[in-house]
Amino acid sequence: MKLTIEAMAYGPAAIAHEASGKAVFVEGAVAGDVVEAEVVSEGARFDRARTLEILEPSPDRVTPPCPYVGLCGGCPWGALAYEAQAKAKRANVRAALERTGGLAPERVEGLLQPLASPSEPWGYRNKVELACRREGDRLRLGFHELAGAGIVAVDACPLLPKRFAKLPRRAAGAIGYLAHGRDLELLRVGVRASERTNDVEVALWTRPSAFPRGFAASVITEGTKATGVVRVLQKGPEKARKLAGLEVLDGRARWRERVDGHRMAVSAPSFFQVNTAGAEELVQRVTGAAEALAEELGTPLSELEAWDLYSGAGTFTLPLARRLGWVEAVESFGPAVRDLRANLEAADLENVEPTGGDAAREMPEGPIDLIVCDPPRAGLSEAAVAGLNATEARRLVYVSCDPQTLARDVRRLEEAGVWRLASVAPVDLFPETYHVECVATFERRG
Repeated sequence: MKLTIEAMAYGPAAIAHEASGKAVFVEGAVAGDVVEAEVVSEGARFDRARTLEILEPSPDRVTPPCPYVGLCGGCPWGALAYEAQAKAKRANVRAALERTGGLAPERVEGLLQPLASPSEPWGYRNKVELACRREGDRLRLGFHELAGAGIVAVDACPLLPKRFAKLPRRAAGAIGYLAHGRDLELLRVGVRASERTNDVEVALWTRPSAFPRGFAASVITEGTKATGVVRVLQKGPEKARKLAGLEVLDGRARWRERVDGHRMAVSAPSFFQVNTAGAEELVQRVTGAAEALAEELGTPLSELEAWDLYSGAGTFTLPLARRLGWVEAVESFGPAVRDLRANLEAADLENVEPTGGDAAREMPEGPIDLIVCDPPRAGLSEAAVAGLNATEARRLVYVSCDPQTLARDVRRLEEAGVWRLASVAPVDLFPETYHVECVATFERRG
């Protein structure tokens, strides 16, 4: 069928409508294209299709610097001009707040700030992951296909800074050589690289088994010039794998990055934002909320106290601790808790109480000025929402990587009558993709 693409969806596809008015999600197209498309699946409310031919290209269609756009899953919006990406991301956040959050359009327009773009559209990532597939005696490594279950081997990845763009290929070559004729029980490979510290980490995610540690260390270090080569052991079924250990094969045990003017270190299993400039933008938003609260209360910033829930290795904990009087940090993932403690010790910060455990169960007690929470993509559990509603905090800053779960939690928090959403700031940490981060600030009613 011939379709005119109307908008970008929150996903790799774009949206069109067929003659009957039924929605069609089209892969391989961008807003403004006129395409010939083939339906690949039909549903009650919408169909899915793939582009066969671009009949009339959109004025917002561009030639990306990466020849794998459309094949590799890393850049699903890579053929869309960045200005159009920015508009589409803000529109997707607005739609989520209206439809899922139940907020009136005029209220959303007043709450929703312009999209912040802290990094360049390309060359911003500090991390990529390689998928692995055994083919006879050889191990194939590369990125996931955009559509399908295949692997795309790339010569260079322009999402990484230029000096590191060929790291995935070098890592794949070294590991492929290492794996020739032997089964390493490899699940995936993580590559982290920092322009600020020059640290390069190659992390091999494997099942527990016999492993050529010394040989692996020498081959990978020589091939990638890594400052750290580690092995992350996992066990259990694919959808419920558990961490079984971490081995340092060569170099440093933790990858180091500089954020907010200070160095922090993160082990391979721990989360850190893939866009360092974007992480700093989030830090500025969070610390800015603390500064605004101190000014509003007429209190020195150094006297405020905060909770940092889902703290990870300390992306927000460390900057808050340098500015505020006291911070309690709660994190459930063991390696991240250990990273946080190591970062606090290295920074000589003694005004933080790190706690290991689920945020809903381990939520601190007592009066508090500010709560910062940065939950996983699934958002807040009902128990966590109830815990936030039961606190006496004056301000809540919610950092979210999914507009839909943020909007759902906005509805939950406001329906309890304790919190009122004051602003939502979308921040683009993931150019060339549909993903967008948001910083939502809530004020206590009354």
